[in-house]
Amino acid sequence: MKNLTETDPRTYAIIGAAMEVHRHLGCGFLEPVYQEALPIEFTKREIPFQREIKFPVFYKDVRLESFYRPDFICFNGVVVELKALARVGGIEEAQVINYLKTCGREIGLLLNFGTGSLEYRRFAFSKPVICVICGF
Repeated sequence: MKNLTETDPRTYAIIGAAMEVHRHLGCGFLEPVYQEALPIEFTKREIPFQREIKFPVFYKDVRLESFYRPDFICFNGVVVELKALARVGGIEEAQVINYLKTCGREIGLLLNFGTGSLEYRRFAFSKPVICVICGF
C-alpha cells in the first residue's frame, strides 16, 4: 500500500470536490446539507461513488444485527465520512477506522465542513499480516 505522503489521485479528487462544496456553502449548515451537495460535485467531476451502503458487522463469524453505513464509498475503495462540527476528535477518527475495518477498505477520509476552512484527515488501515509458519 502507498504511503499516505505520496500522491493519491483518488483522495485528492475527493478533497478537491469537498473544497468546492465548502467554498460555495461555507460552514454553518448541518451535515445532511453537505451530504446532499457533495454527490452533485462528485458527479460533475466524474468521481464514482456509492452513498450510505450498509456493511454488516461480524463477531466470531456471526453476523450481528448492527451495521455500519459510511457516508460514501468513492472509487470503490475510499471510505468518506462527513462531519459538520466545530472540532473533530478521537471519536470521529475511531468511527472512520471502524468503517475501514468493517468495509474491508484501506483508505479513509474524514471531511469536516464545520469550520472556516474545510478540514480533512486521511486514514490508512492495513489488515494484520499473519505468519504462515507460526500463525501469529
